[in-house]
Amino acid sequence: MNYSHDQVMKAFKIYSKLALNGYEEKEELREYLADDNVRGLVDEFSKEVDSTIFVVGDLIYMIPVNINSPFHITNESIKKDYLPSKALNMDIYLMYVTIIILFGEFYDGYHSTDPTRDFISTKEWLKSINERIESLKEFDKEELKNLEKDFEYNWISILEKWDAMDDLKENAKSQSGNTISRLSFLDKVKKFLKSQELILDIGNEEIEITEKAKVIIKRYYMEYEYNRGILDFMYNLDQMKGDS
Repeated sequence: MNYSHDQVMKAFKIYSKLALNGYEEKEELREYLADDNVRGLVDEFSKEVDSTIFVVGDLIYMIPVNINSPFHITNESIKKDYLPSKALNMDIYLMYVTIIILFGEFYDGYHSTDPTRDFISTKEWLKSINERIESLKEFDKEELKNLEKDFEYNWISILEKWDAMDDLKENAKSQSGNTISRLSFLDKVKKFLKSQELILDIGNEEIEITEKAKVIIKRYYMEYEYNRGILDFMYNLDQMKGDS
């Protein structure tokens, strides 16, 4: 398709705004919605950097869809901005597991394509994580090592990391020497999710997921083969344990 110089420049300006902030108000990007050619160009630009664009409410978002995107949040930035000092990649893997479980609570263990609840308390979230972790503990180490090959997750280290956090005595220590509990770790995960506009804190230690999160979960989170395997694994642990 041949594009005019004006269309190319309009598309590039829109792409530049989205690349700078990750989102922009629809009113500021009217040409994206009004001109099919401009929109097609912007979408192509985003694909070239492994990102995707979608509209939610009054905002237009551009988000990375895999780790190759230059807009993907690096492990180092996550550790620096959201986790205790001297945090390791294992802390990030644990963070991801807790997020999988959180979103699963809104989507009936990923068996539904639309949310089945409006909100969840932090304590309910914690209870669900504990249940998943306890189910994971039922596997012996050899089985876990085989599962690690399938999913590229060090499940044994994740179990050890979670167990090292002490909610009852509040005496667990992070590598920096600061007291850390499971609830305090979830507070850090919530900080990350709020910064990415994926959850809202509605008070009384309760949270709900945003429209942005719903779009990401429905369109992308459940669709990628790698993610789909992880989601099924985390919410079918009891069945897998029985089969083994």
